[in-house]
Amino acid sequence: MKTAELIASPARPADEFPRGGQRLLIYVVYDPRGDVEDYIPYALRALRAHCTHILAVSNGPLSDLGRNRLAAVADQVLERENRGYDIWGYKAGLDAMADRIGEFDEVLLVNDTWFGPVRPFAPVFDRMDRARLHFWGMTDHTRVEPHPFTQTGYLPYHLQSYWLGVRRSMLESEEWIAYWRDLPEMTSYSDAVVKHEGVFTEHFTRLGFSGQVAFPTLTDKIENHSVLYAEQLMDVGCPTLKRRPFFQWPPFMDALGSVGRWTLSAAQRHGYPVELIYADLARNVAPKILNTDAAMLEVVREDASTYDAGAPLRTLVVAHVYYVEMTSDILSRADLLPGSFDLIITTPDLERAEVIERMLEEREGSRGRREVRVVDSNDGRDQSAFLIGCRDELLSGAYDLVVKIHSKMTPQDGRSVGAHFQRQQFENLLRSREYAANVVALFQQERGLGLAFPPMIHLGYPTMGHAWWANKPGVQELCRLLNIRVPLDETSPLAPFGSMFFARPEALRLLVEHEWSYAQFAGAYDDGSLAHVLERLPVYAAGERGYHARTIANRSYLAASHTALEYNLDQLAQTLPENTMHQIQFLKRLGPIVDGSFREFLSIFFRLHRPHQEQRMLRVYDRTARVRALGRRFLAARPPRRRSRADAPVLPQDER
Repeated sequence: MKTAELIASPARPADEFPRGGQRLLIYVVYDPRGDVEDYIPYALRALRAHCTHILAVSNGPLSDLGRNRLAAVADQVLERENRGYDIWGYKAGLDAMADRIGEFDEVLLVNDTWFGPVRPFAPVFDRMDRARLHFWGMTDHTRVEPHPFTQTGYLPYHLQSYWLGVRRSMLESEEWIAYWRDLPEMTSYSDAVVKHEGVFTEHFTRLGFSGQVAFPTLTDKIENHSVLYAEQLMDVGCPTLKRRPFFQWPPFMDALGSVGRWTLSAAQRHGYPVELIYADLARNVAPKILNTDAAMLEVVREDASTYDAGAPLRTLVVAHVYYVEMTSDILSRADLLPGSFDLIITTPDLERAEVIERMLEEREGSRGRREVRVVDSNDGRDQSAFLIGCRDELLSGAYDLVVKIHSKMTPQDGRSVGAHFQRQQFENLLRSREYAANVVALFQQERGLGLAFPPMIHLGYPTMGHAWWANKPGVQELCRLLNIRVPLDETSPLAPFGSMFFARPEALRLLVEHEWSYAQFAGAYDDGSLAHVLERLPVYAAGERGYHARTIANRSYLAASHTALEYNLDQLAQTLPENTMHQIQFLKRLGPIVDGSFREFLSIFFRLHRPHQEQRMLRVYDRTARVRALGRRFLAARPPRRRSRADAPVLPQDER
């Protein structure tokens, strides 16, 4: 069904929204914490000018904070069990207002899956109020065949269900009442699409009702333009920006050439406070997905500084020094920071401390307090020294910014690889005065920026696809302990590998407030140990408090990193089909490949072609392999048969 056919449906008289008319907004929100993110009150305050009555429906219980936030911007707040997705939330709102529905000339059914207004609401309402129609939507979705959720038939052209306006004549109709009375159960996202969103528009237009879309599809080459053409929609005046472009699977967005960073720049250009977007996404989206979708790698300039010397940040440098020979270089790196800063050097014993103190005395000038602390134990190395040895300073409230560095040498990895890791850390954190000033400027400019650190090390290290290693179970356990509910990334975490970073102390509060002990860090310093688990946790802890993270890098490092990644990916893709998205999907269907054994390839064959038979065939193969192995052991264990004269070969006469 095309848009024009949708609009032109003369079977029933339609109505305009009357001057001075009454509009009810039923706004459905879902928050796993019950807190209600800040972008929601912002949107509802803007909608207040266009709505007579606002009913906020929460799918799930609200916290006191969430309840108070909604009560401040809504006339009523309804809490219900989280069942039936936003569609059944709409139904709950309609049922709650059933006795008053006749008071309203229009009902808006809206959910919380968008940010806005990124452009003003008023022009949209003015235009749609004058249109004669029964229902209208903000954006639409093209027809898709076959249906992406059922693989049969087609997904009809439809108005997207996150925003639907319905006029009085349709609200009072028997068809409308019957639709909601007979609404089927919905237990999955696909149910919500198949049983409501994808059929609502076609259902009512076939009954003779007419609908319109405020911002129709811009091109038939893209099915869902509210997600994939978000920037273009903003440019033509659409006030809603969908959340999905920032948590969609990155290879999918890559395949369609959608760049979230450009979308965010457009929202900021149009005056929307993008810190509301970052705060919501930091708490609710797996960080590596967000970092990729929103392209949150910052290439830090060195040719000019954007640092505001008139608004300095109170800065603390915490440096753990085990290798005393690196002290001078660490002090020189710290001196690249703009303005004044306090310095605390932690070290594991008094002998090292005395050497470090002499080196401090020999250096000219100081831009703040300097202190050398001998920690009670080197178990946990820089992690324990930071979280235990400097806990008092990090919780003091005296600092806006902390810079964590340490004497990294990694001698176990070999000289070349270890030297690269050290250089990758320091030169992407404290490369030059201008570079360091511009990193600090990021924190001046973005109030919600919690951490900045170098990208995941990959040159010389097999981190790609494996960077959780044995640490994910430990991270999951600590997330439960510290009540961190940010989704964990599937393949590799977004983390400051190397444990050096810039951070706001408040972003690290969940980690620092917990009382760690040196005994917890005792034992081997390897994957699965507390130190390695904590190395992967800061971004998730910061996200729980609404702080986002950025990776930072200098141009020289990126020249080496990007070219290596490009070549390596090119080699991996050489024998695989289609684009990167399809290649990844294909490899995931294959499953893990460890040793290239016949059993593995047997498993892959059945997984691809006869998945329902895979486990049965593997059991048959394993039984057969065990029988063959037993046979070989039996034959190997038999004593050799003694040969008799009769067994001797008969030789020709001339060889005797």
